[in-house]
Amino acid sequence: MIDRAASRRRPFIGSAAVSAGMAWLAVATLMCLVGPLFWHYDPDAVDVVHQYLAPSSAHILGTDSLGRDEFLRLLLGGRISLLVGLVAAIVSIAIGTLYGTVAGYYGGAIDSTLMRIVDVLLAVPTLFLLLFLSSLFHGSLLSLILVIGITSWLGPARLVRGEVLSLRERDYMQAARSLGASDVRLMFRHLMPNAFGTIVTTATFMVAGAMLAETALSYLTIGVRPPTPSWGNMLSSAQKDIFAGALWLIVPPGLAILLTVCALNFVGDWLRERAA
Repeated sequence: MIDRAASRRRPFIGSAAVSAGMAWLAVATLMCLVGPLFWHYDPDAVDVVHQYLAPSSAHILGTDSLGRDEFLRLLLGGRISLLVGLVAAIVSIAIGTLYGTVAGYYGGAIDSTLMRIVDVLLAVPTLFLLLFLSSLFHGSLLSLILVIGITSWLGPARLVRGEVLSLRERDYMQAARSLGASDVRLMFRHLMPNAFGTIVTTATFMVAGAMLAETALSYLTIGVRPPTPSWGNMLSSAQKDIFAGALWLIVPPGLAILLTVCALNFVGDWLRERAA
């Protein structure tokens, strides 16, 4: 007999990419949350006398065009980027899960109508929709999170709907229905918990997607606004700093984005294999 638990553990133990991804996410999150408490610089203090200092023992990643410590701003920027990615993913997953569950549970004309709406919205280029909405509601971190969240729920809705279509005919659903369970109870107490694996796996990819969306909008100066740092606007500022010879300023935020998004995708792939 095949030990299913052992077979599920084996891909994780043997995958250096997944192990490295989880380690990076744990270290990066801990550093961004706790690190600034031990780094005694003012992240917004302007000191043009010490602008464009190269990395040293005093400033691990050097200073930017205003003399601000780059390492401290990288940690604070990580807080913002991770927060935007996580909360925007929660918003999109919440909307997509509810929408997909209703469509899959009722089926028929309701399902067809709801999914045609999704198809129409999917035809709209996401980046242009993000740019349009961000230009309308710019100015706060909350509005940025909501804009990313409400433009990212279409994919989760289709995935959850497909899962619900296969779950609604299971024996336990028939038993609960015969006992007089209401539609709301069937959806929230039986369908959603049993689709949890798909939901969690999708959420991992959504965090990565939301972080990339924040990076793109901040890079285009309509996302997180300076002086509040984020990895996106730090990358945008560093592009201009290259002409001043400060090549070291562009690598840290770019590398942080790359490693975090890759780590989330590795973990998401592993979760998808385990849920299969």
